[in-house]
Amino acid sequence: MNNSQPGSGPSVPPPRAVPVVLCFLMRDTPEQGAEVLMGLKQTGFGIGRIVTLGGHVEPGETPVQAAVREVFEESGVTVEEKDLEHAGTVEFVFPARPEWDMSTVVYRSRTWNGEPTPSSEIIPAWYPVGEVPYAQMWPDSAHWMPEVLAGRYFDAVVTLAQDNESVASVVFS
Repeated sequence: MNNSQPGSGPSVPPPRAVPVVLCFLMRDTPEQGAEVLMGLKQTGFGIGRIVTLGGHVEPGETPVQAAVREVFEESGVTVEEKDLEHAGTVEFVFPARPEWDMSTVVYRSRTWNGEPTPSSEIIPAWYPVGEVPYAQMWPDSAHWMPEVLAGRYFDAVVTLAQDNESVASVVFS
């Protein structure tokens, strides 16, 4: 799938892109079928939006270590490194705000310990995979998140428009 404009190549993020992780916890229930854990963002980047668990990779941390830490900090759930499946990557390019550029490693897991509880950053909730509230999320999510939810591996470059919100292009490689 290639949503780029004709004649345009993929945007290459500058080397200063901030390393970030996202982690999709998924489960199957008799009532709803496949569900994904996301939550309402309470603070910081994306406040007021439905987001998945994740955040910055701290100095000295690997992406998988950051995913374990972020899941616990944001939801109280413990996931082990061995239970994280590398689902892909997303390079977020903000031409109007290059300091916001992010190099993102995406994980998914169906194994963890504990029940999600609210944190100061996220109010977690389970969403049926067929009813993900894309209208309440960052607009780019509807382009690449279906790949995660379908269990596929992907690499994408998402270039945002000048408003730092709308999607200018999405290129899958």
